[in-house]
Amino acid sequence: MQAVINARAIVPDASGSFCVQDDVAIIYDESIQAILPMQEFAHHAFAGPVFDAAGRYVSPGFINLHVHGCAGKDTMDEAPEALPLMAAMQAKHGVTGFLPTTMTYDMPAIHRALQRVRQAMQEPVEGARVLGANMEGPFISPVYKGSQKESNIQKADFAPIADYADVVKIITIAPEELHGDYHFVEQCQQAGIIVAMGHTAADYATAMDAVAHGIRHVTHLYNAQTPFHHRNPGVVGAAFDSEAICELITDNVHLHPAAQRLAWHAKGGRNIVLVTDSLRACGLGDGESELGGQRVWVKGMRATLADGTIAASVLSLNDGVRIFRDNTGITTAQAVELVTKVPAKELGIYNTCGSLIKAKRADMVIFDEKLKVDQTIIGGRIYA
Repeated sequence: MQAVINARAIVPDASGSFCVQDDVAIIYDESIQAILPMQEFAHHAFAGPVFDAAGRYVSPGFINLHVHGCAGKDTMDEAPEALPLMAAMQAKHGVTGFLPTTMTYDMPAIHRALQRVRQAMQEPVEGARVLGANMEGPFISPVYKGSQKESNIQKADFAPIADYADVVKIITIAPEELHGDYHFVEQCQQAGIIVAMGHTAADYATAMDAVAHGIRHVTHLYNAQTPFHHRNPGVVGAAFDSEAICELITDNVHLHPAAQRLAWHAKGGRNIVLVTDSLRACGLGDGESELGGQRVWVKGMRATLADGTIAASVLSLNDGVRIFRDNTGITTAQAVELVTKVPAKELGIYNTCGSLIKAKRADMVIFDEKLKVDQTIIGGRIYA
C-alpha cells in the first residue's frame, strides 16, 4: 500500500463533472483504496511509502486514442522494441493507456502491426498500457488523403479485419465511399469497433447520415475533411451539429487557437477528446523523419511532407491539455476530462479507469500548473 499526500485531486463531483479537491491523500495499491482529506489521513495509521505532491495536481492517467509514433518508433515498425519504447515515452508525459495507430499501408503490413499490438495487450510492456489499436485507413478518400499513401487506399471491407476484432478499437473511414451501404459499419459495431469518419470528402448531408448510422467519432476534426462553409457546412458542420465525439490535435499547428475555442463552444464543452496524432519524430527535435513510408521534415512543432502537407504532430498529450486549456480559458479539471473520462467512456472502460474513484485502477498522473509531469503511476506502480 502507498499514498500520495497533499494533493489537489481532480475528481468527479456529484454530477460526474471533474473538479479539484484540495488537500487530500490518495491511498492505493493496484487500485485506489481511499481518497481522504489530509486532516483525516493525519489520524490514519498508514505505514506504507508516501509521496508528497506538495500541492500539485493528481488526476486520472491520460488516455491517448491516436498516436502513430514517438521516440523514433512507429506502430508500423517491424522491430519488437518499437511499441515498448513508445509506451515508455507516453508514460513520461502522463499517458497510462494508448491506442497505437496504423497508417494506410498494404493489408499484410497492417495485419503484422495489429498482431504486434495484440501481443502487447496480452503481454503488457513497460510504460503506458496498450489498450488496442486505432486503424487510420486504408478505407479513406484519396481526395483528403493528407499524409496517407494514396496507392494503398482501399474500399471498406470487414473481411480483412475480422480476425483482429479483439485488437481494433477505432477505425477511420470515408463514409461517402460506402455509397449508402452501411453493412461494413454494422459489422464493426457488432464486433465492438468504433467507426470514425475522417480523411473524407463527405458533404454535410452524407456526414449527418453517417452519424445517424452509428459513425459517431470524427478523426482529427478540421483536418483532412470538408471544412465548414455557411452554405456547405461539410463534415465540420456535421460534427458541430451532432453528438459525434471529435478529436482535436491542439498543437496550434493543426488548429488555430480560435478554431479550438469554436469547437469547445460549438460542442457545448462535450464530446471532445484531445489526441496527439504524433509521429516517430515526437521527442526527437528538428530534422528529417518518416510517416507511412513517406519522408517528413520537422521544424519546431510543424511536421510536413515534401509538398508542405502537414504530417501528424510532434505533440505530447500533457502539452496538448495545457495548450487547449490556455486557448479556451477552461479549468484544468475540465481539460483533463477530455483525455481521461471522455476517451475511457468511449472505449467502454470507464468502469475501471478514467477517474479517481475508490476501487478503480490506480492509474494516476501528478503534474504542476503548467502540466509538467512529475510522476506517472500505472496500476499502482510508480513509473516516472
